[in-house]
Parts: sequence; C-alpha cells; structure tokens
Amino acid sequence: MTHGFPRPKQPWQLSRRRFVQGLAAGGVLAATPSWLQAAAKGATALDSAPVLSGREIDLVIAETPVNFTGVTRMATTINGSIPAPTLRLREGDDVTIRVTNRLPVATSIHWHGILLPYQMDGVPGISYPGISPGETFVYRFTLRQSGTYWYHSHSGFQEMTGMYGALIIEPRAGERHRADQDYVVQLSDWTDEDPMRAFSKLKVQSDVYNFNQPTFFDFTADVSKLGLQAALEKRQMWNQMRMNPTDLADLSAATLTFLMNGTTPAGNWSGLFQRGDRVRLRFINAASNSFYDVRIPGLKLTVIQADGQDVEPVTVDEFRFGPGETYDVMVEPQDDAYTIFAQSMERSGYARGTLAVQQGLIAPVPEPDPPEWLTMKDMMGAMGGGAMGHDMMKMDSMGQTKMDHSQMSGGMAMDHSMHGMQQGSENPLAKPSSTIRHARTEYGASVDQRVDTPSTNLDDPGIGLRNLSQRGLRPQGHRVQRGLRPQGHRVLTLADLKSIDGVLDDRRPPAREIGAKMDRPFGKPVHHCRAHLITRRQLNLMALPIIKADGFDIIITVQGPGKAGRTVLPA
Repeated sequence: MTHGFPRPKQPWQLSRRRFVQGLAAGGVLAATPSWLQAAAKGATALDSAPVLSGREIDLVIAETPVNFTGVTRMATTINGSIPAPTLRLREGDDVTIRVTNRLPVATSIHWHGILLPYQMDGVPGISYPGISPGETFVYRFTLRQSGTYWYHSHSGFQEMTGMYGALIIEPRAGERHRADQDYVVQLSDWTDEDPMRAFSKLKVQSDVYNFNQPTFFDFTADVSKLGLQAALEKRQMWNQMRMNPTDLADLSAATLTFLMNGTTPAGNWSGLFQRGDRVRLRFINAASNSFYDVRIPGLKLTVIQADGQDVEPVTVDEFRFGPGETYDVMVEPQDDAYTIFAQSMERSGYARGTLAVQQGLIAPVPEPDPPEWLTMKDMMGAMGGGAMGHDMMKMDSMGQTKMDHSQMSGGMAMDHSMHGMQQGSENPLAKPSSTIRHARTEYGASVDQRVDTPSTNLDDPGIGLRNLSQRGLRPQGHRVQRGLRPQGHRVLTLADLKSIDGVLDDRRPPAREIGAKMDRPFGKPVHHCRAHLITRRQLNLMALPIIKADGFDIIITVQGPGKAGRTVLPA
C-alpha cells in the first residue's frame, strides 16, 4: 500500500542526530476527536496513551498525520493516537469491542496472546475476512486470563505504521504484587519510508540497512591478531556461506526511529514516582523489527511476569525481548531520576525515557554498546559432530569470541545434560535429541542451508549480552565471597523463568519426537502471535524438537538463548 507515503527523504538528507533521536515534540499532529476520549481516564505519565476501560469499548481506525523526524507522514492510528489507547479490562468480564474502519483499505485487530473463540481472533483469511472500509466489526469474548498483553493490526504493514496498543487484564482476585505506580512502557519503531518500499529494497539487497558490516579496518585488525592467512580464511568463509557476521536485524536506525510510548528519544517519555514507591513497569515490544536490550542504570529489575504469565520473581540488571513479547518488572527507585534505556540488538540506536520525581528531570543516557559479531556457534548450533565440514568447524578459532557457559553474566550457567532428568533418565525422549534426520527434500540446489547440530542454551543471554562486566561494558558488581570473581551484571535468561502457576510446566513424559524444519533465512521470524515470535537467532538452532504425548496434546518445546518456552496445542 503506497497511500499517504510520498517518496521520503533518505536518511543522509536528514541530520544523523535528528533521524536517530527524532523530534522532541514529535508524534501525532491531529487532535483526537473528543467523543472518542469520552471513556478515557487521564494519563499519569507525560505523553502516555489514553486509557479505556469497561465492558464496552469503541475503537476507530483511520489515517492520521504524524511527524517524528521533521518529515510529516501518514500513520495508521486507533482513536487518533500512537500507541493506540491502553485497554484496561478485568478478568472474567464479557467484553464488547466495536471496531470501525475509516481507512480506504481493509483492516483488522488481533488480540495478542488472548484465549478466545477463533472467530474473534482477528487474523484475516484464517479466522475472519477482516474489516472492510466503512464497516464496523463487533468483537465479543470472555476474558479467561489476566496479565500484560497487547493488540495490533494483522493486515499489511498497518502495525508498522502505528496500529498497536497495550491490553492489560487485571486479575479478578487482585494483583499478586503491590505497586504504588503502574506504567505501560511500549517500545516500537517507526520508519518515514513506505514500509512496502523498505520491504522491496530488502528483497533486492537483504543487508541494505546494515551499516555495521565488516570493513577493511576490521580485516587489518584480524591480520594483526590472527595473521594474514587466517584472516583471509575467515573472510572467505563468511563469503562462501553468503552470510554476514553483523546480520542481527533487517532494519536499523538507517531507516528507523525507535519509540517509547510513541515518543522519540529526544522527546523523553517520563513516568513519575515518589520516593519509596514500588513501580511496576509493563514492558511491551510492539516493534515491527527490533529486538531491544532493556536496562535502567542504577536500578535492579525484578521480573515478575513474562508474556502475561506470573513467574517466580527474579532480579536482574538487563533483559532482551523481541517483537510480540512482554515483561513486567518491579523497581524501587531511590534517586530523583533514572533513564529507561532500550538499545536495539544491532546497536544502531535506542529508545529511552525517564523515571523521575517530577517532570523535566533527566538522568545520564548511556551510549549504545559496540556491535558484536556473530560466531559460528550463534549461527549454526552446537557445532558438535562432523556434518558441517572441516572449514566451518574451525571458524571459532579464527578470531571469533568463543562462548564459555561457565562465564555467563551473573553466573547462570547450567549443565545441559540435566535437561529432562525430571522425567526419568530411562526415557530416551526425556532430553531433546541431538541427532537430526533430514527429509530428502532438504537436500539439493533449492536448499540454502541445514544444521545438524542443534543446541540447548536456555542459560545463554545471547549475542551482545555475554560477559558484559568482564568486557568493561557494565559495572563489575561486588565479590560475594573471598576468592570469587565479581558477581557482575546479570542478564535475564530463559533458565531464570519459572512459572508460579505451573501452566507451562507439563511434566508428562513424551512418547515420540518429530523434527520440524524452519524454512526462513537466518534470523527472520518463523511464527508470530499465537506462539509469539520464534527466530533462529533466538533459538540457536534450525530444527525444533516437537514432542507429542500420545492421546493428549502436542507439546512444542522451543529452546535457545533468546526468548523461548513450551507451547501446548490441542491435539
């Protein structure tokens, strides 16, 4: 769809600072009609989305002019705001949500992670035909869960142009964790380009927005460190694989401006607190492309919920999450101001906001970390076994950073051989198999790559987040006992997440194992929404163990260094 998107200025035609930082007053230009805000509560944070509650809600989808970078573009908005209104609903209620489409094209709203009849799921072509121009569709469903979720368009690139919002379902019995302040922190990304044009450019050249590619100076550094022959072999290996060691994202700050609650870094979204307050931050990644690494320098983050599910509280310094994921954290600020810093995984830019005792206060904003190159272990799995060939096997000796699980940030390494022991060591399927059996269709000229060495790295924080204290990128922390290394900067991993209610802890022993092939380029989304985002970069493998318990459910076990978990599907 090209409607409303004239050819934009290229990034080099705007100042670098303006393009990355955005405008201090950037955002929606048109005022929202007052009748749409009739049921909205006043926001308690600067530039937060309006809040709608109750059992009946009206939403109107339309085009609205916005200006984030100094260039006016048309966005797709709900009730005239970016993000869309935050919906605060209550567990057990029957809700009616009327959605009117005032766009010139069809639209839809998908309720991300919500249990509901399939007719209400909001995915055109699967659960319903979508909402045609001028029509009103009525969603009706009962809220059977609680937690932090979100909603967004499932039509074209409408989500990418602003059509997303938070969905908070309050537990009927009350929140498990008391908070004095409760804020949604919704991260997203915006491009002044027509998204279809950006997509077309990627189809022609997949790394067109990657400005962190290996350079001549990187090569000379490798020569100095490794010697000429090893440096040439290292460069030749990446070229032969048609891969890039800095391929961490399709898009970057070359075209994106990173937003926090619809506000640019220069705009500085702010959430207020009083000293002594316990503050709940509901982080939602509503980005179209960006993985974010989130931290609040000077504050510990206690993670209490993941993707709407309460977890045993775990205190960390930083976490990574991808599009579609949510984390709820508790913080107890003591100083006047703190920066909420969310840098993109490829390190081209960041979103930021401030927690402060009064509006206008700011705290120091960190510089983005230097980008870290992928290793063959990141891209190709465990690297054990000979299926990958001698040349690939020696890549980690060519100057790539080797992964030592005993040195993980925060000391969170674990023995992978213990996985599945709770189901009994006599069961050969208690642990995911390390042997992959490929179908005949996975060989030949049409196959780009295969991996025969999947790995289970639930305790790996992921590329760019390993050994941060040892590398001098984060504070060293304190020594816990004499003779031990500093505790260091702790990054959340999947090994830390344990459900309180046990809804994701199915202990039935598996009966058989089925291999599933991912037919997408490395690092690109494989599945979105119902099971949340799964990417090869997150999983560190290219074959998913799928386990079926005979006569019951199909259990998909997703394992890797990014966000993962267990998804139970009806048999």
